[in-house]
Amino acid sequence: MNIEALDLGEDKSLLLVDDDEAFLRRLAKAMEKRGFDVEMAGSVAAGKAVSTARPPAYAVVDLRLEDGNGLDVVETLRARRPEARIVVLTGYGAIATAVAAVKIGATDYLAKPADATDVTNALLARTDGLPPPPENPMSADRVRWEHIQRVYELCDRNVSETARRLSMHRRTLQRILAKRSPR
Repeated sequence: MNIEALDLGEDKSLLLVDDDEAFLRRLAKAMEKRGFDVEMAGSVAAGKAVSTARPPAYAVVDLRLEDGNGLDVVETLRARRPEARIVVLTGYGAIATAVAAVKIGATDYLAKPADATDVTNALLARTDGLPPPPENPMSADRVRWEHIQRVYELCDRNVSETARRLSMHRRTLQRILAKRSPR
């Protein structure tokens, strides 16, 4: 992607909301190089405050934050600036969550790890066509792992209930949960 050729429009303001400080700083630096005027927030409360006081033209919001749900920031921003282009990021890629994010006003939805190019493409994509496929999609093992993690979280981290819902033996599930996520 030619960074100089980006057409960001008159307002280049971008709000990044994520509680992973290292990721937030890396993404902010990369987006500034692309011409965005970046403002960072590390929580739902800070994201809502910025969205109310200075609603940006663009936003990238992590779905799961320590103090709540990133969709609350999306709602606040959408109410203050309906034309804002908003991308929701999450480490838990699930179809139901993607649908909820888009229904509430997100322009697009990306699963982590997403790089600055993926984020920029999603922010600048027009709704009249499908976006290009990602350069580095998640592996099948990673998708399976993400799904298991999501069900585990939805079951309030109850191994027995998660195993029952996934039709899986409890010990098998415990072994999967003990391993690191596949790449």
